[in-house]
Amino acid sequence: MEKRYFDFNTYLRNLFGCRVQKISLDAGLSCPNRDGTLSREGCIFCNSRGSGTGAHARGLSISEQLENGKSMLSRRYKAERFIAYFQSFTNTYAPLATLKTLYEEALAVKDVVGLSVGTRPDCVNEPVLKLLQSYAEKYLIWIEYGLQSVHDPSLVRINRGHNFQSFEAAVAATRNRGIKICAHVILGLPHEEKKDMIMTARTIAAMGIDGIKLHLLYVVRGTRLEQMHARGEYRCLGRQEYVDLVCDFLECLPKDMVIQRLTGDPHSDELVAPQWSLQKSETLKRINKRLEIRNTWQGRLASP
Repeated sequence: MEKRYFDFNTYLRNLFGCRVQKISLDAGLSCPNRDGTLSREGCIFCNSRGSGTGAHARGLSISEQLENGKSMLSRRYKAERFIAYFQSFTNTYAPLATLKTLYEEALAVKDVVGLSVGTRPDCVNEPVLKLLQSYAEKYLIWIEYGLQSVHDPSLVRINRGHNFQSFEAAVAATRNRGIKICAHVILGLPHEEKKDMIMTARTIAAMGIDGIKLHLLYVVRGTRLEQMHARGEYRCLGRQEYVDLVCDFLECLPKDMVIQRLTGDPHSDELVAPQWSLQKSETLKRINKRLEIRNTWQGRLASP
């Protein structure tokens, strides 16, 4: 059956002619929203782990993390090439020399064909972008900007520490460098309604960026969101509610925008709610089935 959205695996196979997998890396970096530069609290949904694997704390180097990931993913998926994904916290938030060492250690590992660098839109500058641009001549380079919403009141509510204008500026600065741009968006933010999330979809769709990751807002231990949830101030989305929102969102996106992710991967040992978010494969199955039932697809409502 023909896929109803342009998924990341298809994109990578089209580029490289084989199975390519991302390997998540923990470089031990920090975040201005946690080190006191902007705040010490972080975003309301982020705990001290920062979506990381904890590999850096266990003393594993970047190359060791990559070799471990290669071994596992080649067995599980028959992957032949790999992308080094700097995921934990803010991976452009360090001195340029430090970043250069980290990135080049990753690119030196056999069968690594590119980098994906997760960061904040207020944490890029010309030297960092020039460094990434230099790699883009030989490697696939993605930069992933954590946006979450185009609505500034929402960004304030989640203590994001930047506004939508910061994202616009980062995208403009990144263009025409050979660097692919991915936006992270969270569905189900406090006080956002369906119309607000669809506005985020349409706004991003009009910006001409290359890819997107959609995440469910789930509650993990050690966060302000956990406290809000305990007080009854935040209600998690239901699974069907989320599935329908994802389908609505996809309809608004350009058909050639790469869909890197349709839901997140909470750590089971720290998840508070909703428990259904642990069943990623089932959620993806339901999204695909819902698209089929609705006879809709990515880009159906996108502007030509």
